[in-house]
Amino acid sequence: MNTLCGTGLVKDGHPHQILKKMKIWIRCIAFAYVVLIYHASVAQGNAVLKGNLRDAATGEDLIGATVYINELKTGTTANVYGFYSLNLPAGNYTVRFSYTGYSTKIIEVELDENKVLNVELESAFQQLGEVVVTGEKPDENVKQVRMSTNNLQMETIKSLPSFMGEVDVMKSLVLLPGISAGGEGSTGIFVRGGNVDQNLLLLDEATVYNASHLMGFFSVFNADAIKDVQVYKGGIPAQYGGRLSSVVDMRMKDGNSKKFSATGGLGSIASRLTVEGPIQRDVSSFIVSGRRTYFDMFLPFSADTNLRNSRLYFYDLNAKANYRFSDKDRVFLSAYTGRDYLKINNEFNMGWGNETASLRWNHIFNSRIFSNFTLIYSHYNYNLGFNYGINSFDWFSHIREMSFKGDFTWYFNPDFTVRFGLQNQHHRFNPGQVRGKGDQSAVNDNDMPLSYGLQHAAYLSAEHKLSEEFTMEYGVRYSLFQKMGESTVFSVNENYQVTDTLYYGKGEIFHSDHGPEPRLGLVYSPAAFHSFKASYNRTRQYLQQTNISASGTPLDIWFPASPNVKGQVADQWALGYFRNFLDNTLESSLEVYYKDMKNQLDFRDHANILLNTHMEADLRVGKAWSYGVEFMFNKTKGDFTGWFSYTWSRAWQQIDEINQGEKYPAVFDRPHDLSLVLAYDLSPRVNVAANWVYQSGRPVTLPVGRYEYGGVFIPVYGSRNSSRYPDYHRLDLSLTWKTREKPGRSWQSSWDVSVYNAYMRKNAFAYSFRQSNDNIYQTDAYMIYLFSIVPSVTYNFKF
Repeated sequence: MNTLCGTGLVKDGHPHQILKKMKIWIRCIAFAYVVLIYHASVAQGNAVLKGNLRDAATGEDLIGATVYINELKTGTTANVYGFYSLNLPAGNYTVRFSYTGYSTKIIEVELDENKVLNVELESAFQQLGEVVVTGEKPDENVKQVRMSTNNLQMETIKSLPSFMGEVDVMKSLVLLPGISAGGEGSTGIFVRGGNVDQNLLLLDEATVYNASHLMGFFSVFNADAIKDVQVYKGGIPAQYGGRLSSVVDMRMKDGNSKKFSATGGLGSIASRLTVEGPIQRDVSSFIVSGRRTYFDMFLPFSADTNLRNSRLYFYDLNAKANYRFSDKDRVFLSAYTGRDYLKINNEFNMGWGNETASLRWNHIFNSRIFSNFTLIYSHYNYNLGFNYGINSFDWFSHIREMSFKGDFTWYFNPDFTVRFGLQNQHHRFNPGQVRGKGDQSAVNDNDMPLSYGLQHAAYLSAEHKLSEEFTMEYGVRYSLFQKMGESTVFSVNENYQVTDTLYYGKGEIFHSDHGPEPRLGLVYSPAAFHSFKASYNRTRQYLQQTNISASGTPLDIWFPASPNVKGQVADQWALGYFRNFLDNTLESSLEVYYKDMKNQLDFRDHANILLNTHMEADLRVGKAWSYGVEFMFNKTKGDFTGWFSYTWSRAWQQIDEINQGEKYPAVFDRPHDLSLVLAYDLSPRVNVAANWVYQSGRPVTLPVGRYEYGGVFIPVYGSRNSSRYPDYHRLDLSLTWKTREKPGRSWQSSWDVSVYNAYMRKNAFAYSFRQSNDNIYQTDAYMIYLFSIVPSVTYNFKF
């Protein structure tokens, strides 16, 4: 084995040696899996049942739909492209196909040779007056090996009360255990004690680097264009990497391959329209979905001159097409573009936006090997401009990613599935460029150094059912980050002083960071209604973000690991107990976790973050850790549905040069986080819903005194994050009324009335301190809040 792996022949350091070491790891892992597969081959079946599961009305793939063989008491689930494969002994079987919200279909299959069986399931909501069985396998949440995951159906998200009439995927996530909001008016999320930038947000496999519209009040994800949302808080599968805390994997709709249709809505601040249909029926389809706010259209009619010359809007555009060349080959092309624009009286302007594109090719090599190859482009940029005479300038910044992925799934048999793949990324970082504007500007041009990076990864994992009671998912990911020229790098010594300036030529690799990322998941289910689970995962992150505020802003800058900044590493352990009640209509879970994070970054006190050429000298490095308990009840069936979740957690940081070396609460430390979500169907046409949230106030560093120097009062601040804002809580309500459908007409519509913050809680957004007008020796604190009660009305339609 040592000869095969060659473990004694490689030394760390040189990039070529690191790549060699990475190949050796892959070879060792592959050899181990070959041994496992050889020993498992005695159980190999002699016929394969495979196919795709789709929606009968639209042709959309049904992600995660269940295929169950009654006679063998085994089965599988469809992947993200609706594909399934089962390697079985020859024989006659009763096969059960099911999916949440769809009627179950049972088919008798005579399997004496490899067989393709594509199945279309009908939505249960379309079958009036008929008793149907709906849902995934009833005990799937108990039996599946993965824990710390949540799958949100879009129908559930759309039924929740909305803010200003806009259904928001990101704001729905904070209602789940272990996920807390970045703050009022923020789409940033904190997951199990991780920062905003430690979450990997994917849209059709493309990274979204900033998910905010209107400074964070809305997210960039248009609910009408999204099909599926999968959240991983722990036990992260080996195919995902690059972030420490979580993965939010969103898949766009493929488009209706049966008929042309349109959906849309007219809301309080925005309107949206989605058009989809077949290019060639049952072979190819498309979808185009757009959204735009129109508040700025009324500004020219304002009596205030400043408002007449101002602008404020955002827009989104999603597009996707797919073509099925054969039962073995299918191509997808998807794209997104969105932008915000803000202008105030020709004196200030700001814009930011994302662009993503994905080109994917699904290929089935044989009855048991499914592959997907993806080319990805992602770009985030922002600009800032001031028109103040001699202080006039424009500021630009961006991050760009181009990547390639190859992912494979080998359905060896119903009890053993192998996944493996390779990933490569190229990054370009432009932290900031400043240009003086106009002849009168006294602002000097300033360019922060550009930087480039390569990121590679290989992974191999298996899901192995050892018995009816015990299943494992295990594997490893090996990642490598390389920083490359053309680049200017400032050397920083142990005292954080810049000692030298180094220049590296184009394509020259001058820094590498790498390491293994093992993943392990276990489930023991002594009975069909309950199970015990455990997971461990190591994750590595080579890109990080400056955070101007705790909740994130469009001006936050992404920057890579470097000779001065080590890649971040996290180890997370979790244990859980899962149990279903009342014939599987009530699901419950209890999870505990501990996360240890190394090479965590924070800025020194009074650091200059914006346009700081020597920013890395202002960073301080230390460690962080978090732990908590998550509890959830979820009622999934009936006229009355909803869930209750509660999280108790703590998140700490310790950096020698900050807070005198003492540990301090992270800005995302929220000891108590509670969510209650309720929905009730008063009739087939009327639904009411409510959600109530409660969070401990977020930590903040506030003045605890002041002193006078030269006639100026200077505040004295307490320990880092030693104070807290008041606790946050809010009640939202909604009512949805579907208009009566007229016979023979395809037009369907509904009215949605929502009330955000129904009891008008004034939740603190920030504090402002001012010297008292009555006493110069007294400083008064003023609380700033964003919203009181916010009602909204939206008209939705479909035809």
